[in-house]
Amino acid sequence: MTKPSIETALERGLFATRWLLAPFYVGLALALVALLAVFGVELWREVVHLLHTPGDQLAEAGILMALGLIDLSLSANLLIIVIFSGYENFVSRIESASPEQRPGWMGTVDFAGLKMKLIASIVAISAISLLRTFLKIGDRPLDQASLFWQVAIHLTFVASGVFMAVMDWVVSKTEKH
Repeated sequence: MTKPSIETALERGLFATRWLLAPFYVGLALALVALLAVFGVELWREVVHLLHTPGDQLAEAGILMALGLIDLSLSANLLIIVIFSGYENFVSRIESASPEQRPGWMGTVDFAGLKMKLIASIVAISAISLLRTFLKIGDRPLDQASLFWQVAIHLTFVASGVFMAVMDWVVSKTEKH
């Protein structure tokens, strides 16, 4: 049985709307470029700071610098995961990369996997931010309210990740309809 032409045209039109997502991924790629600029500025600023750091504080300053750069790196990785996975899941398969250049996870991360990678990255970024705060304790007066909210927000991210994992597990155990 053939579909009416109006139905076929509507379905083709609806299917084509997936391309409306492409500008979002281009915008995220531009955000990645901006994040690279922030990384460069932060690296330069921290190296200059290290050069003026007293010897007894040098190790801690180096650790704080590394944590800040790792934080930016995780954010950049998160952007790449969202750009590639989102584009491949919702718009079109990316064919420009040769098979040996394609990351192993490309084309295999579905929406549930993307969601878990996203929350895991957010938890890691939050943990690094919290660790940086802990390492600065003693350098200046402790802002207990700020520390409380950082811990509360981090625990909220952790709990959200656990709840999402549990929901995905429950969904995987139910019969498909």
